[in-house]
Amino acid sequence: MTDNSGEPQGFQRLIAAQLAVFIVGTTWAFGGNASWVRTPISLWGSVGILLTVGGLAWRLFTKRALPSTTHWIWPIVLLNALVLASEFSVSFKNLASDGGVLLVPMKVSLWLPSTAVQDVTLRSLWLFDGIYFSCVNLVLFVERKRLLRIIVAIVVGNSFILAVFGTVQKLIGSKGIFFGAVHSPNEAFFASFVYDNHWGAFMVLMCGAAIALTLRYAYGIRGSGFLHGPGLAGLVCVCLMALSVPLSGSRACSLLVIILVLGAVGYGYPLVMGGLHASGLKPQYAMAGISIIALIVLSWTWSVVGETVASRAEVTRNQILHFRAPGDGISRKTLYRDTWRMTLDKPLFGWGMGTYPNVFPLYNTEQRPNERLPVVYHDAHSDWLQGLAEIGFAGFVLIASAAVIPLRILLKTKVTPFPYFLIFGCLLVLLYALIEFPFGNVAVELSWTFCLAVAVQYVRLSNRSRVASKLA
Repeated sequence: MTDNSGEPQGFQRLIAAQLAVFIVGTTWAFGGNASWVRTPISLWGSVGILLTVGGLAWRLFTKRALPSTTHWIWPIVLLNALVLASEFSVSFKNLASDGGVLLVPMKVSLWLPSTAVQDVTLRSLWLFDGIYFSCVNLVLFVERKRLLRIIVAIVVGNSFILAVFGTVQKLIGSKGIFFGAVHSPNEAFFASFVYDNHWGAFMVLMCGAAIALTLRYAYGIRGSGFLHGPGLAGLVCVCLMALSVPLSGSRACSLLVIILVLGAVGYGYPLVMGGLHASGLKPQYAMAGISIIALIVLSWTWSVVGETVASRAEVTRNQILHFRAPGDGISRKTLYRDTWRMTLDKPLFGWGMGTYPNVFPLYNTEQRPNERLPVVYHDAHSDWLQGLAEIGFAGFVLIASAAVIPLRILLKTKVTPFPYFLIFGCLLVLLYALIEFPFGNVAVELSWTFCLAVAVQYVRLSNRSRVASKLA
């Protein structure tokens, strides 16, 4: 069976199933940040690549037109060509020593793509392609808005379970992930995520998705009212998921969630009130009930997260004071400056995808106060800067183009609440990436690409429906 586009519905369901398993599995596998899970995750992402190739090949074999969005993937195809070309020019060589293997710089052309470590770059590209093509399949082949909403509901439901799991784990004082069964290399873990800021960025995206679903069903199913549809369950999900962010200790993401929720209240208040009215409630009674519930929720929230918020606020205050204190060697400013110097030495093509931890020690001037030991950094704490250092301005422009080209469709239409809040969450995380490294987490990168793809395709299908209705 096919839909109006001629795309087999079974194939569309297969794409949705592969992506749902991809996201759910990655979130429970430590957000993809344990080294041993990267290969299984990349292998499952390869299924998405095969679906892309198979879907396009089927179109050609049956002499059907390629999807109108096929040209959107060309920036990533060019990026692959660029990264693969870098494999033929290695800027570092391995030198065996008593302490292990040392990377020794080699002289290479600044105007040709190169990489510091070949296998690291190949593995990074493999994972990146698995994520991108698994998500872009939604834009290429999925032609049903209902299927898009179903997969979003599955992902949000999984995130809600994770948030509840993480909250319980936190409240009982677990010393490790999965109730202490797995030791976390970072004390600031939450749920199955090793790092609280990664959890926070993931929740910003998922709260945006939950808000999108809630407002989509504000009037219930077929106008039955807010209380007679999934909107109420969505509201509960949003509240509990949002509460997990301050409980995790992520300060910046707590602020982002507040911005997201305030935006939802301002945008969605008329919709929810209309839905409550459709359920048979008078506006004044609905307002009184909502106010009482809000006060109860806020009181309970502070009793649960108040101590955590207060302690993190004190940490923030101390960091600001230390940042201003003269002679303090540990500084984000120094890290950014050193990363920028690294970028300027190979500005066009960068040092190689995924190679920042290998190359940055050559540029690192950070030392601990009163010690002559360098501060070790695995990430630049700015995904924008790290991206420039790894793939240069050429690669950065290609990745940016892959996101901007689809978003042009938003300039031609009025965006409804469902895609609006998916994009809002993506925008907040993208801004957060200026000062942190949320995309250093596989689950965040995957969820961000997923939310963007769903939003763009939903708008496309909505526009198509409007055109069809006018012609009819």
